[in-house]
Amino acid sequence: MRKFFDLFRLRNEERLPAIGILLLMVLINVLVVTAYAPRFLQPADDYWKLFVNGFKVSGFDPITYYVISEWDTAYNVYRHPLLAFFWFPAYALNQGLTALFGINFAPLMVAAVQVVTGVYTFVFMRRIFREQIGLERWDATLPAAMLFSFAYVLLSLCVPDHFSLSMFLLVFTLYLSGRKMQTGTTWTKCQTVMMFVLTAGVSLNNGIKTFLAALFVNGKKTFRWRFLLLAVLLPSALIWGFCRLEYRVYVWPQEMAKKAKKARIDSIARARIYQKVSDTISIKDTALIAAGVKAEINKRAWAKFRRDHAKTGKPLAKGEFMRWTDISTSRSSTFVENLFGEAFLLHRDHLLEDTLRSRPVIVPYGSALPYVVMGLMSVLILGGIWCGRRQKLLWLAMSFFGFDMFIHFVLGFGINEIYIMSPHWAFVFPMAIACLLKRSEGKQRIALRVVLVGLWLFMLAYNLSLMYIGIA
Repeated sequence: MRKFFDLFRLRNEERLPAIGILLLMVLINVLVVTAYAPRFLQPADDYWKLFVNGFKVSGFDPITYYVISEWDTAYNVYRHPLLAFFWFPAYALNQGLTALFGINFAPLMVAAVQVVTGVYTFVFMRRIFREQIGLERWDATLPAAMLFSFAYVLLSLCVPDHFSLSMFLLVFTLYLSGRKMQTGTTWTKCQTVMMFVLTAGVSLNNGIKTFLAALFVNGKKTFRWRFLLLAVLLPSALIWGFCRLEYRVYVWPQEMAKKAKKARIDSIARARIYQKVSDTISIKDTALIAAGVKAEINKRAWAKFRRDHAKTGKPLAKGEFMRWTDISTSRSSTFVENLFGEAFLLHRDHLLEDTLRSRPVIVPYGSALPYVVMGLMSVLILGGIWCGRRQKLLWLAMSFFGFDMFIHFVLGFGINEIYIMSPHWAFVFPMAIACLLKRSEGKQRIALRVVLVGLWLFMLAYNLSLMYIGIA
């Protein structure tokens, strides 16, 4: 256990750059907390209404504020099965502090966690570049710092959603995997289960990445029946069973109450439709009235379907997971404007608006400069992937990215807001750039450093200025 906690002890050469990231994390979290402090720090009777209706930053969900203020399994239990339970200690502490001081400390608690996860995400990214890719001291700092100039990495580290926790856990998984690759050790069954519970507990799809890490590190040993049964199949079955139990205990009663309420509303609406149709038909024929009522109901249902899917696209099928898929949103436009666009550089038009409310799914930039920056970034990333093609750890990170691209671009899961998901995979790009730095020499490396510093400063200044405009 002592060795584990030693991983979080800052080394001498890490302290100065970590302080820089710490100041950045404090800055952006102060920006968000102060913007919402007059309303969110006050105790309320209806926290859900207060936070969900009041927090408006690019479609991020403020559910964590609600969970810490009034504990409930408010997250989607199939996508975030343990996240509410991870926040329970913060809820208990907040209850005591609120009773003592009359202030809801939820925003401040979330900000504190965001600052810590941000700093340690940077620390472990830098260690990957320093220890496992083999960069020099400041060359390791540069691509790690670049991660914190990306628009939705910065946003994820100051809003009350789950992405900062996910990013930290995924980077930590990569770091531990790289250490094991270097030393020739493997993920044990116990270690795999622990990391799976943490990553999948925060976001279920991230649990797959724990198994990918075990596969890359352990190789064929992953398929030994004991490891496969005890470290993969059993924890997967248990967490799925827990999801079902959590749904049955916490969610199902609420859904039944909502269903009963909807049935009452629908009954009243149907009676009004019947009266409206009856008033417009001169011949009081029962069959004719029934046909008119059915036609009106179908018309309203179709209009609702179109409204619901105007921004989310057409799903593959109905269901707990499949309803989040999308087969109609343009993949090419999404790739340009959202995957390699909004995720890294904010659009000035519809700044920080919610796709499910007012932001169009596809928003083009108003000038050529962002496209030039993204084109340059793409060249650097592709060059880095080529230079790191023999780097096993890079391919593990690329497998994380590939899995995300499958669920986003093939299934269409969350494709209308793919930029919000970028903390799940954005760290792969600085890893590729680090491999490019490793292969460069002499004047070539100096020129590359100049380009990277210029990109980092531009992206950081550009995104911070727009964040201030959109949030403050």
